[in-house]
Amino acid sequence: MKIVNFLNEYLNSPSLYSPYIIAEAGVNHEGSMELAKRLINEAKEGGAHAIKFQTYKAETIASKNSPSYWDTTKESTKSQFELFKKYDKFWKSEYEKLKEYCDEIDIEFMSTPFDMESATYLNDLMDVFKISSSDITNLPFIEYMCSFGKPIILSTGASYIWEIQQALETIAKFGNKVCLMHCILNYPTLDENANLGMIKDLKEKFPDTVPGYSDHTLPYEMETLKVANLLGAVVLEKHFTHDKTLPGNDHYHAMDKEDLKLFVDKMVKVYELLGSQIKAPLETEAISRNNARRSLVSSKEIVEGEVISKEHLTWKRPAVGISPKDINQLIGKIATQTIAEDTILEWKMFN
Repeated sequence: MKIVNFLNEYLNSPSLYSPYIIAEAGVNHEGSMELAKRLINEAKEGGAHAIKFQTYKAETIASKNSPSYWDTTKESTKSQFELFKKYDKFWKSEYEKLKEYCDEIDIEFMSTPFDMESATYLNDLMDVFKISSSDITNLPFIEYMCSFGKPIILSTGASYIWEIQQALETIAKFGNKVCLMHCILNYPTLDENANLGMIKDLKEKFPDTVPGYSDHTLPYEMETLKVANLLGAVVLEKHFTHDKTLPGNDHYHAMDKEDLKLFVDKMVKVYELLGSQIKAPLETEAISRNNARRSLVSSKEIVEGEVISKEHLTWKRPAVGISPKDINQLIGKIATQTIAEDTILEWKMFN
């Protein structure tokens, strides 16, 4: 299913859905078209609905003296500009080729733009715009992306509620549908900092948005994403790599193909367990409804013509007679026959 259809389905009928999974490849292609296609193939094989890249030029995203905000024991580069300069080689023609390849193998193409030029050409390649947590206060850029009239996926890392509110009010002027992603802007996010309970807060405060989660925790057993979905996040995004042992900012805390497969398998099991979200008895419970529930039963002999009182009644299994919930309707009626002790009572025994 395409993301636009998924968002529409949720907004028409808000509920708990098996998640729409975005494999966030970012710039883990490291400037190699071959590696980018490998990431696409492995995201598809792992079970992702979409793969998302990041599109920027170092000169337009960071000043030359902007400091790092990542774990420098994993990525030693301490200048944002220098780090972005390593991976900003892909531009319009490369992303056009990656879009074509995604279409070939049937996985949705996305890329987060970080400047107006990339947003402009990416508009022709994708059906939704992702706004990074880092741009949630960049209201003029948000307005520019909203002007294309497409749904917005908005990450909320490191944000106060009032900042989220301002961004949503900006988007509301254009009428774009919004998926609001809980996110913690740490690379990596420690489990104790994941704060998945914030998903519930965002759902309650912004009920007209689609809830999601952008995950920066270490993958481990993929429990974080599972819990996030069960708390209501129906769009899930996690960094994706072909090799978690590689140096660099995005590889070590990303999931790989096997992590993704593990998560998809877990969610199949979860939704088997969840089953219907509308409470009703199952066909398999019919025998239990009949035999494990109770009927009203005579606690002693009832003589023909006696007026029924509580003293005549008890309740026992099975539920083939008068239900105990109807006891007050039976009290005061007259027995039309003599009824032995321990008889399951039926309405035909009374006037």
